[in-house]
Amino acid sequence: MAKSKTLYFCTNCGYESPKWVGRCPSCGEWNSFTEEVVTATKRGGTGRRSAERATPVALSDVTPGGGARIATGIGEVDRLLGGGGVVKGSLLLMGGEPGIGKSTLALQIAVGVGGRRVLYVSGEESEQQIKLRAERLEGSNDECLLLGETDVDAIINSAVAAKPELLIVDSVQTLSTQGLDSAAGSVSQIRESASRLLRYTKESGIPVVLIGHITKDGTLAGPKVLEHIVDVVLLFEGDTDHLYRILRATKNRFGSTAELGIFEMTASGLHQVANPSGIFINRYDEVLSGVAVAAVVDGLRPFMIETQALVSSAVYGTPQRSSTGFDTRRLNMLLAVLEKRAGFKLAMRDVFLNIAGGLKVSDPATDLAVAAAVLSSNLDIPLAGEICFAGEVGLSGEIRPVARIEQRMKEASRLGFKKIVISRYHRSDSLPDAGIEPMSAGRVEAVVKMLFS
Repeated sequence: MAKSKTLYFCTNCGYESPKWVGRCPSCGEWNSFTEEVVTATKRGGTGRRSAERATPVALSDVTPGGGARIATGIGEVDRLLGGGGVVKGSLLLMGGEPGIGKSTLALQIAVGVGGRRVLYVSGEESEQQIKLRAERLEGSNDECLLLGETDVDAIINSAVAAKPELLIVDSVQTLSTQGLDSAAGSVSQIRESASRLLRYTKESGIPVVLIGHITKDGTLAGPKVLEHIVDVVLLFEGDTDHLYRILRATKNRFGSTAELGIFEMTASGLHQVANPSGIFINRYDEVLSGVAVAAVVDGLRPFMIETQALVSSAVYGTPQRSSTGFDTRRLNMLLAVLEKRAGFKLAMRDVFLNIAGGLKVSDPATDLAVAAAVLSSNLDIPLAGEICFAGEVGLSGEIRPVARIEQRMKEASRLGFKKIVISRYHRSDSLPDAGIEPMSAGRVEAVVKMLFS
């Protein structure tokens, strides 16, 4: 008879403890242990048979698999996965906030693979609800099969019988197995369910796409081992109040993680955005102060973003510092540099910063555009609409060079900008003849004189 015992698992990293502890010894998280009842089951000698089956193979004798892929029908996803689509025999994990569009994108992949048989398993919605959403999406696939099931063994048995070319499971937190007494979504259930699906995809060669929830901290819910065993981890970013979504690959065994896909959420599903610069900058009929355009690079893709700043008198005596889409601590650093090096008294001024379009940026090249927008709002002098910025600001007030300046300049030129303010420490041979005039500056004071004198 199987024996049951009570164990405590860390919900952050999956660390196992026989008793409750306040702080996890593995990851250092506080109050993250939950109690679960675990049933020990006999495996009937599986390990011995596996040991007899396992024989070492010389590296030179291994035949490469050729990297066969299944095109998803969505160009942004195919490019993000490394070109060509989903690799056969791989396990993918896609996470994001509730309502961000995970299930919509997964269903679009299911109907967009082009006549291939797909098994779409949902533990959260019925077949009728999935049908209603599918009617709103563009594309159709008569070979798309729907299954409402949460038992992982039943899902694998259905997949073996249906023989699909792609398996999609929504979501991994709803799965459970009869071998464990803990509830669905617990650390042990997620770990065991993911391990069984991993074994299935490696033995059958059928790729599996798992949809996962995220915690309030923005990390994938469940044990950390979940991210370790999968081949690809995709994360959806964006605000549900905005139309645009960003899909990033934080782990990819078959391609680069320096890529991102941009989508627009519409009534008919997620649409690919081929020109992201066109949605993050606006052309105004009149010039406005406090607006500057930065040439940034996210992954390998360059695009232009609009930074908006508002500087006003501190009404309540204590100045406020607020930013949306930009690190507030870095904003405080830039304000200190402007006050110390450029002579602008901003200590008793409220400063508000916003990255238009709901985008979150971490590229250091945004520093120069943020500083220019703050100075423009403080002086109430608008910047010329034909100027953009690409430079990192150091603590000494120096303008530091940034990577991929050639791509930034070409993208700015393509969108009609005539001048770009960059660091004068860029090598002359790295500046292309892109039809845009580089305005070089070595310090913040030189940028102030260049723009406002």
